[in-house]
Amino acid sequence: MSGAPEVVPNQAISDIELLVADYLAQQRSRGLSPRTIALTSNVLERTLLPWCRREAIDHGGQLTQRMVDRFGAELIDRQLARESVRTYTRTIGTFVRWAQAEGAVASKVRLHQPKAEKKLVDILNRDDVVRLETVANAERDKLIIRLLADSGIRLGELLSLRPGDLLEVRRERYLKVRGKGARERLVPVPPTLFQRLRRYAARGHAMLFVTLRRSPKTGDYKPLAARSVQNMLAFNAEAAGLGRRVHPHLFRHSYATWALRKGMNPLQLQRILGHADLTMIANVYSHLNASDSYAAMLAVLQDD
Repeated sequence: MSGAPEVVPNQAISDIELLVADYLAQQRSRGLSPRTIALTSNVLERTLLPWCRREAIDHGGQLTQRMVDRFGAELIDRQLARESVRTYTRTIGTFVRWAQAEGAVASKVRLHQPKAEKKLVDILNRDDVVRLETVANAERDKLIIRLLADSGIRLGELLSLRPGDLLEVRRERYLKVRGKGARERLVPVPPTLFQRLRRYAARGHAMLFVTLRRSPKTGDYKPLAARSVQNMLAFNAEAAGLGRRVHPHLFRHSYATWALRKGMNPLQLQRILGHADLTMIANVYSHLNASDSYAAMLAVLQDD
C-alpha cells in the first residue's frame, strides 16, 4: 500500500456560491464597516448558502418567489427574535436586489419582512446624566458620560476620537466623527463641554480617551476599550442609584428623544446621528407620548 497522501478532488463551487462571493467582494470594496461586512458574510455564508445546498439551489435563477417565501418561513420557524428575522431578511433582501441588478435573479422576487415590534424605548433624563457625572471619579469618565449624553455619538465613534477632531468653526464648536462606512461628519457640541474636552486633550495622547494607567509592558497609555466604557457606565449607574441598566447606546436613544422633544428638525437630527435615512428617527417618534404631540402642536400655533 502506497504511503502517498490521498488526492481529494476539489468540490465544485456552485453559481450561487460564486454570486455570494462576488457580492461580498463588492461590499468590501465600498468601504463598509468591518461589523457590517461580518454580519453580511455570516447571514449569507452560514444561513443562506447552507439552505440553498439543502434545497438543491445551484444558481440565482432558482431563487423564485416561492422559494424565498419558504426561506422566510423557515427563519420564523426557528423561533428567532423578530428583530433577528428582520435583520436576516433585510440583509438577504439587499443581496437579492444586487443580484437582480446583475441579472442573476428574477426582478419580481421580494423578501417580506415581519413587522417591527413596537417597544417602549428606555431613555435617561437629564437628572440621570447629572447624577452619573457626579459620581464618576475621573475627569475622563465624567467627560465620556457628558459627551455621550450631549452629542448622541456611537461608542465606536467616541473611542476613535483624536485631539485634532476638536474643531472650531468661527464661534461654533464641533467634533469630527468617523462613522459607519468610513463616513465623516461634524457633530455640534456645547461650548462649555468643548472647552473641557480641549483642556483634557492637552495631555498630549494620540487618542482623546485612553486608559488611566500606563501599560506595564510598554509604559504607554493604551486606547480605551469598549468593554472598559461599558463597565464604567454600569458601575456608576449602580453608584448613582439609578436602579437600571445603563449602556452607551442608551445615551444615543436619549439624545434623539431630547432633541425631538425640543423641536429639532428630524433631518438635522439624522445628519447629527449619522444615519443614512429617517428610519431610526421614525422609531424614536414612535415612543414619544401624547403629551409630546400636544406640546409640539402648541409650539407651532403659539404665534398665531
